[in-house]
Amino acid sequence: MEVPKETIAVAYVAQEPGAAVTALGTSGPRQGDSDPRIRQRPSQAPPRLFVSAAGPWGAWLSRYRRHTDDDGSVGAPSLRPTQAGDRGTTARREALPLARRARAGALTAVAVPPGHAAAMRALTRARDDAIRAGQDAPCRLQACVLRPDSRSTGRAHGGAAHLRGLSAVGWPPPPPPSVCHAAVRAVQEHTARRPRRAPALHEPGHTWRVAPGGEALQALRGVPGTGAVTLVAALGALPRFASPRELRPCLGLGPAASASGAHRRQGARTKAGHPQARRVLVDGAWASRAPAPGRRQGPLRRATQPQIIQDIRGKAPGRRCNRYRRLVARGTHAQVVTVARARERAGCLGARAREGSLTP
Repeated sequence: MEVPKETIAVAYVAQEPGAAVTALGTSGPRQGDSDPRIRQRPSQAPPRLFVSAAGPWGAWLSRYRRHTDDDGSVGAPSLRPTQAGDRGTTARREALPLARRARAGALTAVAVPPGHAAAMRALTRARDDAIRAGQDAPCRLQACVLRPDSRSTGRAHGGAAHLRGLSAVGWPPPPPPSVCHAAVRAVQEHTARRPRRAPALHEPGHTWRVAPGGEALQALRGVPGTGAVTLVAALGALPRFASPRELRPCLGLGPAASASGAHRRQGARTKAGHPQARRVLVDGAWASRAPAPGRRQGPLRRATQPQIIQDIRGKAPGRRCNRYRRLVARGTHAQVVTVARARERAGCLGARAREGSLTP
């Protein structure tokens, strides 16, 4: 099933080798619109396999097919094999090879989050959007202030007093006063918008079905409550990874490799996978460079966890701090060392998923 915005192109192929692929036509984009097309090819051996491409429409289509006792799978678009000379892309031409490759097992399926996990992931993405908007608004305001060569009166940039002072200034053209006043209001709105996102993320986190996973991740140093909910919402069921080595490619923290013959060259990190989870791990690595201070919140969070998770938490910080100091003293850039420590934290996360139940 190729799912563009307006229609869904449906193709059918039997499980027998050599069976021809049949195009069943198109249907509407809403739930249930494709059922009349599917009834044209009844199956005597349920469940039927439905394959669609990953995207905003493929996720809800997969969840809908699973409610009908069918197997709904979502294939990764970037991992689909393509022909070098194929330049045409239509819904029908994409649906036919999609069915053929699904029968051959040449498609890589991605994990589709259930409805409650998708809702939490939407909250985490809304919080990240508020953070990015709050970072861009002061830059636009500063550029607007510098155009007429205006100087600060000594107040701290971005503070409440500084914004009130800019709101009362009558700007000479260029730019018009309305443009600068709108930039000031944008900074104030985004500054007030960010604190409202955190409570909206924590309130459903306590009643969420993967709340034990978030509590277990908070035992790791440098992972607050917001970061734990973001990690669980982005990665989903962590025990589905057989080893920590399989978890790292989903975070984009591994180096890009290029090999030709006997020569092998490693580049920067791939940045593939979930950017929210990667940001949480890197921020936690920056926050835990030094040895842990004697605070009360950490031991209280770890006291409710199983002993195996407490043992992993006790061994990891000292090893990572010693490694950070050793690599920095050798002359390695601090940012490179921090990303390496974030990759090691991902391995620790995978070990916890195997030892302790992070999902019910």
